[in-house]
Amino acid sequence: MSLCTIRYGKESIRYHVLHCSRKTLAIEVHPNSSVVIKAPNGTSLDEIQLKVGKRARWIIRQLQYFQQFEPRTPERCFIGGETHLYLGKQFRLKVSEASKDSVKLLRGYFVVKTSTSAHQDKVRLLLERWYGEKAAGIFQESFECCWRHFEPLGLARPQMKIRRMKKRWGSLSSNGQLTLNTDLIRAPKECIQYVITHELCHLQHHDHSGDFYRLLEKMMPDWEKRKHKLELALV
Repeated sequence: MSLCTIRYGKESIRYHVLHCSRKTLAIEVHPNSSVVIKAPNGTSLDEIQLKVGKRARWIIRQLQYFQQFEPRTPERCFIGGETHLYLGKQFRLKVSEASKDSVKLLRGYFVVKTSTSAHQDKVRLLLERWYGEKAAGIFQESFECCWRHFEPLGLARPQMKIRRMKKRWGSLSSNGQLTLNTDLIRAPKECIQYVITHELCHLQHHDHSGDFYRLLEKMMPDWEKRKHKLELALV
């Protein structure tokens, strides 16, 4: 597999070339920002570069699209006074000592009580555990809401898994498992539903072809508005 680069305006596109037994050239942009060109055996690199140049604008658009799924929420110190997001709203953190550990939302505050309040790692652990518990219920509720639109298509219902991911808000595996990033619980519900709907569309279309976007438009006509809100919410 060869690694090549092409310039498009101020952008630089790195792509891998894979020669294989096929009749036409295919350009694939993957969620990890890799670009793979599958070309028929015997196709010259000059010919491939010409094709990539013609599709450069589309490739950059796909790369930018995937970038929105990269968690960008800045690092938190888990000390009193800083703000933390929950379902798109900011809540200020209030930490106090108590004999029993607890986390509650109370009048605009995340109230964290712990016997080791001075230990930031303990506060982080309690808050992340609370996020995980809330995510389990809200993600399932959002999934059921979104799945109703896909049931008539006769697709196999995916299993849902929740875990922290460094690079994605959601993903769909080749065996149909839907994975959602726990940190997505910080986004508004409509954005959570957007990510779920996006991934469910991959049950029928595994790439980001025109057919994929037509299905996404059908299932969620305001998906672009929700996508933009997600980009603004988790910064």
